[in-house]
Amino acid sequence: MSWWAFVTAATLLSLERLTYVWIARAPDAFRRWCAHPTIARLGEPVAIVRRLFYAFKALQLSVFVGWCYVLGNGSLVPADHDAVAFALAGAAIVAGQVLNWSVFYRLGPVGAFFGDRLGHDVRWCRKFPFSLLSHPQYVGTVLTIWGFFVIMRFPRDDWYLLPALETVYYVGGAYLEDRA
Repeated sequence: MSWWAFVTAATLLSLERLTYVWIARAPDAFRRWCAHPTIARLGEPVAIVRRLFYAFKALQLSVFVGWCYVLGNGSLVPADHDAVAFALAGAAIVAGQVLNWSVFYRLGPVGAFFGDRLGHDVRWCRKFPFSLLSHPQYVGTVLTIWGFFVIMRFPRDDWYLLPALETVYYVGGAYLEDRA
């Protein structure tokens, strides 16, 4: 494993969390940034957060696939592992995606994309998945990431590095966003 690859991946993956912490902690500054004519053409602040979300997910997936490709010596063939590991990884991915989609179902795009911080009246939700977790979308994403890397890289030496890093990023982001 190349430390250069890890530092590059860590830097690129940090951009999403840093942006969301900025939005949560300084929504007025984000709204001012969104008001710049070049940015304002993309829509109102919640629409811009939505666009950022999709861009960050594309970046995240690119980093993950790139990691697997480079460390897989030019191959994206999943790692050889037993059926139990594959089943657990699949279950983590499914559970993660259920949590993610449930958040969007309950909050809608305005609520899911920081609408409460950006001037919209978003009602507090206590129904599933919020009845189970404070940050179900983040837990769902982390479960999905761990499942992906178990399928693609386990039991290779690097299989846990990016999932562990992303877990730290999401826990830190949740903590800093809540403190806003």
